[in-house]
Amino acid sequence: MRPVNQSFHEETIAAIATARGEAGIAVVRLSGARSKEIADRTLSLTASLAETPARRMRNGYLLDEKGEALDQVLAVWFAAPKSYTGEDVVEIHTHGGTLVASKCLELLICRGARLADPGEFTKRAFLSGRIDLTQAEAVLGIIRSKSEEALRAATRTLRGELASFAMDIHQEILALSARMEVALDFPEEDIPLHDDDENLQSIYALRQSLEDLLDRCNTGFLLREGIRVAIVGRPNVGKSSLLNALLKESRAIVTSIPGTTRDLIEEVLTYRGIPLRLVDTAGIGGAPSDEVEALGIARAEDTFQKADVRVWVVDGSSLPDDFDRSMSERIAALEHIVAVNKADLPRAKNAEERTSEELLAEMLPGSTLLSISAKHGTGLESLKDAIVSSIAGAGTLDAGLNASARQVEEIRSAILSLKDASNALSGGFGQDAAASCLTESRLSMERLLGIAPDDSLLDYIFSQFCVGK
Repeated sequence: MRPVNQSFHEETIAAIATARGEAGIAVVRLSGARSKEIADRTLSLTASLAETPARRMRNGYLLDEKGEALDQVLAVWFAAPKSYTGEDVVEIHTHGGTLVASKCLELLICRGARLADPGEFTKRAFLSGRIDLTQAEAVLGIIRSKSEEALRAATRTLRGELASFAMDIHQEILALSARMEVALDFPEEDIPLHDDDENLQSIYALRQSLEDLLDRCNTGFLLREGIRVAIVGRPNVGKSSLLNALLKESRAIVTSIPGTTRDLIEEVLTYRGIPLRLVDTAGIGGAPSDEVEALGIARAEDTFQKADVRVWVVDGSSLPDDFDRSMSERIAALEHIVAVNKADLPRAKNAEERTSEELLAEMLPGSTLLSISAKHGTGLESLKDAIVSSIAGAGTLDAGLNASARQVEEIRSAILSLKDASNALSGGFGQDAAASCLTESRLSMERLLGIAPDDSLLDYIFSQFCVGK
């Protein structure tokens, strides 16, 4: 952990900690050495906060610039270092409503506080050593959770599970790196070099530990961010009908006129604890009839490329045409599921009595092919299972750890560096080359944990928080 930046703590910050709008109460928060002083100058309480023990509520009034009462409030303070930020913290509970909380904040700023930056309270908690960087990012995960499973994953990380596993692996990498480098740097001490096979076994064990951690973090990332699913296909095959059937509502316009969907329609449903971000696209087959439809098709193409998984909707009541053959070539190398729609209608057959599904299976061997009916809801549960399994696999969600894209990337980088270390040893490049790769792996883990992070990294992470947290 880097040392606390003392200048960072000279200012007392303030912000509204609750959502704006009408509610029972609103909470305005102060953090810093002058928190009690500024609050006492703004409030008239039954006893001043300076004379009140920590964690005890006081009743009183919020005073305007003329000393007149604006609202009846409760106030409490938390003593450093046993507060959220590690500093003295004051919370003022006003009645809910945008005006009174905003006026309270304005008065606090007029009397010496500074408006907090997004995430600054949590940033101070990190800089004070109250939480580590993985726990700080887990706070954001809790705020953004959209399912109970995502919330549990974020809570596991907030309790320190991610940091604990990552720190253990970091220490093992550090020990192995030190063991190799000390023998290389001080040959006069007659420190024996460990056998390459022994070092390879140690590196392999570290890789396995990191792979396990990555699996848990990938699960947590999916629980929070969800799977982006592009529903694609030529016009009038039932894409919008499928979206409506999955959502169980008429979200998209459904007609027999090709090209009805002119723009992207995105909705979210949660299945097995994972948000499915369903994007209904304009049909990407055929020529556009006007400029608006052309724009919709262009956006559909972009979504097709960026999606985590593509559900290619095909009309099973007609035989595959040239577009279908072209699409099968495009989609083969991408994560996809083929949904053969209109199972309620007779399946089309060619001259050899082969059905549309058999022909599609031949064009895309090994692909997941499901027969569905968007009209009657047939096969939709199997389709949702296939979507989740294509990305999350069949593993349990109970072990997921909340992880940001940044954290997942650092773990992947650490694994790649360990692979490079293995290749260096097995390829005969020597232990010095392997030690250099271990150093890169260790640095990735240190960035993950927030050990000696740079200011730009911290600014990026905490800028994603709401003001007041």
